[in-house]
This record gives sequence, C-alpha cells and structure tokens, in this order.
Amino acid sequence: MEDWRSDPTFAMCREVAGGADLASFAGGPFDVRAVVAGILPEPRRDLPLDAVPWGNFPHGPDAREAVAVLRADGELGMDATGVLWGLCANDSRAAAALAVPFLIPLATDAHHPHRAAALDILSGPARARYFGVASREELLLHRTDPVRHAPDGDDDYGYEVTAYPAGWSVAAARAAITADTPTLLPLLGDPDPAVRLDAAYVLATAADLDHIVRTALATGFAAERDAMVRAAFVLATAEITRAHAHSPTAAWLRERWHDRTEAPEVRLAAAIGWLCLTDDPAPEELRRTVDALADDERAHAMEALPWMSAASGTNEPGLLRCKRCMLQPEEPDPETVFWDSLF
Repeated sequence: MEDWRSDPTFAMCREVAGGADLASFAGGPFDVRAVVAGILPEPRRDLPLDAVPWGNFPHGPDAREAVAVLRADGELGMDATGVLWGLCANDSRAAAALAVPFLIPLATDAHHPHRAAALDILSGPARARYFGVASREELLLHRTDPVRHAPDGDDDYGYEVTAYPAGWSVAAARAAITADTPTLLPLLGDPDPAVRLDAAYVLATAADLDHIVRTALATGFAAERDAMVRAAFVLATAEITRAHAHSPTAAWLRERWHDRTEAPEVRLAAAIGWLCLTDDPAPEELRRTVDALADDERAHAMEALPWMSAASGTNEPGLLRCKRCMLQPEEPDPETVFWDSLF
C-alpha cells in the first residue's frame, strides 16, 4: 500500500498534521461538509458515484467501492458494510460520511436486499468518540456546534486518527440524515421491529429544531408493542432532547421509569435517558429501580439496543456499564483495569 505521506487521499490531513490552518480548508474540496451539501439537492438514487471527489478523503476509494457493491445488490453487500463500519470503528469517518447520502436510498427501499445493512451503518459516521462511553456527561451527547473551532485550532470533537477533523465528518453525516428526515421517518412504523429500532437510532442524530422527529417518536411509542423498540424510542427521544432541550420530555422520561406497569427495558432506558438530561443527583427510587431490573440476563438482551452495545466494554454489557458509570462513578473502571493489565 502506498505510504500515507504520499497518498493523495491524505493531502489535507498531512498538511493539518504539519501545522496548516484548518480554517483555510473550510468550504473547499477537502471539506466533507461542503461536498455533502453539494450532493443533497441531487436525486441521489441515480447520482453517479464519480460525481463526488472520494479521493480527497482518507480511505475514500474504499468507501466508494463499498457503496458501489451495495448499489449493485450483489452477494458481497455485507462485506461492503463491514468496510464502512470499519472506517467508523477505526475513527476514520470522513469517507463514510460521504457515503451517507448514497446509503439512505438503499435503507429506505423495502425491496433492496441490503436494506437492513445500509440502515445499520447510517448512524455510524454521525456519532464520534462514543464507543465505550457510558457516563451521564457523554452518553447521548451531541455537541450543539460540532464544527466550532477553539482558539488552538482544534474543534469540539478533536481529530480522527488520520488528522481529519472529526467534527466535519459528524456534521456532514448529520446534515445528510437531517435533509432526508421525511424519507426516514416512515421507517419508525415499518413492519420489521429491527428496522423500527435502527431507524430510531439513525433519526436520533438528526437536527430536530422543529421537533418533527421527537413528535414522530412519541407517536410511535404510543402505538408500539415491542418492548425493545419502545426502549429504543425512549433513548432516541432522550438523545434528540439532549441536543434540543425540552423540559416536558425530561418530565415524561421520569414518569416512564416510575411506571411499574411499563416493561423493564423501557423503564431502564428511561432512567438512563433521564440521568443524561439532568445534573440532579440520582433519586433513591431510581437507584432501587435500576438495581432491581438491571440483571445480567436483561443486560445481555438489551445489547440489541445500539446505544447499549456501543456503551459496552470488553467484559461488561452496555447496560451494566451505564449503571456503574452513572450511579457509581467512583468505582474503578474494569475496562481501564483490563487494558492496564496488558501493558
């Protein structure tokens, strides 16, 4: 493989790592936000892949090939989504963010063979630095201005491993999802519970200034009978509200974890969501509720919720990690202990 120092797809990253002013690249061909904004008005279902400069972004050719495979309906579709997930997991989201406008038409096509896989990957580029994060301060957090630059030249999300600004990748992916919110909202009522759940995870990253997504989640929750999907709607509502404060929603979440007639998964999701929306000390009743409901069996079952699977540690399910980080933050982190033992 060509050395990254001479690879043209790393051109901007190389200059930024060398001390170039990041602001000088804003709005140009290396700014994935600007490139995605130029795609959004187009009919993306038929937009040629070569109409966008994949080669300007780290691992761009790999992302382009993955999208081409998914579009072709071939048997290698799962491998293609694995490539895109790998970019996100390896903290190299820029090219994956560029893929989002091409993935949405596949995810919303009920007859596409890789629809579920495309929907599953959509939200990966729209979140940064969230794997293994389970604290009240960081879980469900969307910074309100992810592309603001601090005086030292860094942004609120920092930089990816390639030296590409992570905030630009997140903003581009969220903009694409926000632009297609009307197309994605019907998925909250899809016949497949897995699609409804994943759609909630995707839509939770949209900029919801008009509360359209929050309203749709509330409507869906009222009609939903699947406990895990109801829990997903609760967490998505909390995540949307973390970005766009709405005090009645915080009160609604408190009612949900209080409600003994509600499914345990929903009560736990509501407790986590409520904790993320307030700085108040955890009430004793909430602690008792979480202690009583958050057993090992339920924690493993709730890994089906992408929020929980993302929060999990090496040997700790996401629910139990959230319980420990949010309610016993003074306890040693098993994840840190595990990695420290290896070195």
